[in-house]
Amino acid sequence: MSALSAIAVPPVGPSLHWSQLPLLPDALGVAAPFTGASGGALLVAGGANFPHGYPWQGGKKVWHDAVYALTTTNAEWRLVGRLPRPLAYGISITTPDGVLCIGGSDATRHYAEVFRLQFLAGKLEIKNLPALPVPLANAAGALVSQTIFVCGGSEQPGELSAMNRLFALNLGGVSPRWRELEPCPGKPRVLPVAAGMADTFYMAGGAALEPTNGHVARVYLRDTWSYQTGKGWRQLANLPKPSVAAPSPAPGAAAEFFVVGGDDGSLAGFQPVEKHPGFPKTILAYDTIKNLWRTNGEAPAPRATVPVAWWQNRFVIPGGEMRPGVRSPEVWTLSLESH
Repeated sequence: MSALSAIAVPPVGPSLHWSQLPLLPDALGVAAPFTGASGGALLVAGGANFPHGYPWQGGKKVWHDAVYALTTTNAEWRLVGRLPRPLAYGISITTPDGVLCIGGSDATRHYAEVFRLQFLAGKLEIKNLPALPVPLANAAGALVSQTIFVCGGSEQPGELSAMNRLFALNLGGVSPRWRELEPCPGKPRVLPVAAGMADTFYMAGGAALEPTNGHVARVYLRDTWSYQTGKGWRQLANLPKPSVAAPSPAPGAAAEFFVVGGDDGSLAGFQPVEKHPGFPKTILAYDTIKNLWRTNGEAPAPRATVPVAWWQNRFVIPGGEMRPGVRSPEVWTLSLESH
């Protein structure tokens, strides 16, 4: 399918309803925490922000290890534990047995570690699981049936190089272990958005890292890919516009998933940076049956570099970047209603 035919004219999909939960306890908010549901509670763990001044003021990024729990939609967040170390920019996937936290980074390195957060009888428990074959941050992942797929990202800090390797962990096995599958045929990339729908893993957008005028620069991507066990990779219709660091795993219902926010590159290098107006509000919907993208309204508060979790019959987007370097403590929720 050509890029020109990649945008469908509405038929309108499900109605998107937005609301907010109590603000995160960190008044600045954090980008790229781990998040998910366990024991009936919503967990938000780790993340990174700039508590001592914004980047353009010379402030240094700080990684966090606090794990907070929200037990009901109108409760207060409660500190329930600490991660093994300060971490952010990993992948978090809610499973029936808890929240899997995959990879991530701190101020000095990327990690291959994988562990599970469980909130049981009001207490946090952390259990180590098989590590990834390589250190990995800024990747994307999603759960398809009982298998977690992880693709993209980078092995080291600094946005010097990206990967297109695909790893899978079958949680239904007797002794689960990561397997490496065939790499995505597209460009290696960081910060794509992933989705798991039916029996298929999807990955869209992200940024390639390529040499430009003596330094490595982001190349904003529009390509979309699917992977099915036994069938391999398939290239799909291009995104209508690039998307980097959109909330992931993408919210979805029936046969559609949604790219909500993220950075389309249109304001890359915006000056003065402190006046950056924020990320695009347009929500893009992908129809997995028709292989078509369309627009589906706007997000009231578009975010980037933030995970998505399913909790209390809604998708939760906790914190994230409002604009480069600036986080938000707001916790937005998205519920979908079919017409």
